[in-house]
Amino acid sequence: MNGKRIIKWMPGLGLLFNYKREYFGYDLKAGLSVAAVALPVAIAYTELLGINAIVGLYACIFPMIIYALFGTSRQLITGPDAATCAVIAAVVIPLSAGDENTRWQLAIIMTAMTGFWCILASHFRLGAFTDFLSRPILQGLLNGVAITIMVGQISKVFGFDTSPDHLIEKLIEVPFRLMDAHLPTVLMSAVTLALLLGIRYFRSRWPAPLIAMVVMTYLSWQFDLASYGIAIVNKEAGNVDLFLPVVSMSGFHPSVLRELLVPSINLAVISFVSFMMTARSFASKNGYDVDADQELKALGIANIAAALSQGFAVSAASSRTAVNDSVGGKTQLVSIIAALVILLVLLFMTDFLAYIPLSSLGIVLIVSSWSLLSIRHIWSYRKRNKQAFTLASFTLLAVLLAGLINGIGFAVLLGLLQFLRIVFRPSDQLLGVDEQGMVHSMNKDNGIEPIDGLMMYRFNSPLTYFNVGYFKKRVLQLVDSAPQRPAWLAVDAAVSFTYDDVSVFAAIDELIRELRIKGVKLVLAGRRTELNRWIERNRISLNEDDLIIAPDLYFVIRLYQSRQQIKEKQKEARKEARKEALKQEAESQEAESNKASISEVPIESQTSTP
Repeated sequence: MNGKRIIKWMPGLGLLFNYKREYFGYDLKAGLSVAAVALPVAIAYTELLGINAIVGLYACIFPMIIYALFGTSRQLITGPDAATCAVIAAVVIPLSAGDENTRWQLAIIMTAMTGFWCILASHFRLGAFTDFLSRPILQGLLNGVAITIMVGQISKVFGFDTSPDHLIEKLIEVPFRLMDAHLPTVLMSAVTLALLLGIRYFRSRWPAPLIAMVVMTYLSWQFDLASYGIAIVNKEAGNVDLFLPVVSMSGFHPSVLRELLVPSINLAVISFVSFMMTARSFASKNGYDVDADQELKALGIANIAAALSQGFAVSAASSRTAVNDSVGGKTQLVSIIAALVILLVLLFMTDFLAYIPLSSLGIVLIVSSWSLLSIRHIWSYRKRNKQAFTLASFTLLAVLLAGLINGIGFAVLLGLLQFLRIVFRPSDQLLGVDEQGMVHSMNKDNGIEPIDGLMMYRFNSPLTYFNVGYFKKRVLQLVDSAPQRPAWLAVDAAVSFTYDDVSVFAAIDELIRELRIKGVKLVLAGRRTELNRWIERNRISLNEDDLIIAPDLYFVIRLYQSRQQIKEKQKEARKEARKEALKQEAESQEAESNKASISEVPIESQTSTP
């Protein structure tokens, strides 16, 4: 029993216990490939934070092992991600006041807080809120992050001594400072770019970032390129920590936690949305499901592990996940193998890693971020969905102009306002039936006809206190504007009546009275059991002359038609009865007339003369 509980808590452990030997060859190859891509990319992303580049590898090792045990995806690889690193950098760099140790402290604390929010959310089963950031917002965000990262690397690529803090200023300064570019650094950047593009073109399956970084780091080490003014990861080669870097927390002020509260929540949301999009896409491709709440917990624990190992926040590494899937990785043993390979490199090759040129890292970041750039995808929304296009474009511009954190806040606010507008003033339809009697929305020239005397209406939003007034107004408008006033008004209650709201049922009581004056009967179709309970609870008199609760619209149609048939029969019966009454009255009058005419003949004329 305890074993089942442990496996339920750690799903990955159950997969490893039932591991199939034939998978090992695939997983070993995939693990080596993932490590080959993760090594240079993790170091490059660390440069965004302005801390020891080696820390990026520590953000890979323990989180990858933790996710292998707690996650439900078989292909997903965790690690440093462009969006998460950019969010952390946007928060901690201004707060650190130029001190690297403080940046490191803030990154660790923010990572721990992010993990805490994810675990707390999983406890309350909030994994269903995966789509809190809609796809248009996420598209705008990722494009904004990509452009921000690429522009931020320009100073490293050209060897500028200083660079403005904001993106617009950075772009403006480039044309004016090209003459100040450091030629050896520019040459190093050009060689790195040519190597990356050449490998991708001629040997697309080879790990281009790893090969490029190994070659450029070897050149930097062999020819002492730092002496030519080319910046490297650590100018004093060999002065890189050999084990977990220890950051001093003595100068940390707990008051800073207030500054990290909202950004850490934002980071948790962004990380999990990106996380689940990657996990679900690869799970769907490989024919299995992932548990959103368990994934949320796994992401939280992975971030706690990253913080304890003095790393920074991690999320789904989509490029490494794609490598894993393309090579044929079968299980999360891939993550464990990749983490162990990175650990071996870290323990025995730190001296070599210290010679990595920063310009080459900048090129790797630019090329990696280019894959996030999809302006064409945003442009495609223009014809398909103008609201999505507006939201994605606004998010992109907000991130570029107001900064990453403010841009995310503005984008989420706009998305929330769009949602509230839809809920406040949702769309609605009048319904009719086709030739087979199926209920459909009525549009121009779609062949759907209304039923005489029965108006069927659908309000496309749950009714609540802030939109029930609009619902009531729309219903009365439709009744008054109908060419022929309906006898019944049937509302599709399954869509709009979702919970018991006092304000809603007070408005329904008013609507019943106003429709009664107009000679219209209200029918609520759907949720019959709940509606009867809610109406009784809200003390609305359920008089069938004013209100009918029906199981669904098809029942309403049959009920209305049957009652109309009964009325027609009663009408015909009354008409026949009236005809019979008129006939009898005519016969009676004729008889009276004949009797009267006989009585008016003189007596002498009635006597016969012999």
